[in-house]
Amino acid sequence: MFRGHLHATEQYEASFADGWYLTGDIVRRDAAGYFWFVGRGDDVIKSAGHLISPFEVESALLEHPAVAEAGVIGRPDETAGAIVKAYVSLRPGTEPDDALRRELLAFARRKLGPAVAPREIAFGQQLQHTRSGKVMRRLLCAWEGGLPEGDTSTLEAPEAASAPKTAEGTS
Repeated sequence: MFRGHLHATEQYEASFADGWYLTGDIVRRDAAGYFWFVGRGDDVIKSAGHLISPFEVESALLEHPAVAEAGVIGRPDETAGAIVKAYVSLRPGTEPDDALRRELLAFARRKLGPAVAPREIAFGQQLQHTRSGKVMRRLLCAWEGGLPEGDTSTLEAPEAASAPKTAEGTS
């Protein structure tokens, strides 16, 4: 176990409660008593009282035959706190259009329910990945809010870090 965060003693101490280390992971317990991983506390989308795992939404979208990859973020919303927005890259030969957007939204609603499914989908050319292959959601959030990208040294190709060209849309 590490003994501290470099130059962040307060952050380290806040990671403990009653002698227990708090990992930052959020889980839910089902009726049978099993625990299910929801996501990282700093990565979960809080929308209208629901805790939504971006990974769960991404996984559902990836089950659609047109979807090559997906990155999901919470877009700030005055009423709900955040709404689920998906950035989707399509398989070769698939054209992004409103009919496909509606199809993906309906597909996700059937799989996840309306409270968890994305309310917006943007079709992107290419999503940025970490060197371990994960979609860099932090960059999607920065691009969505027009904020600085921050450190991009852990990207697969840091020199290629720029907002994806997207075909926007909502439903």
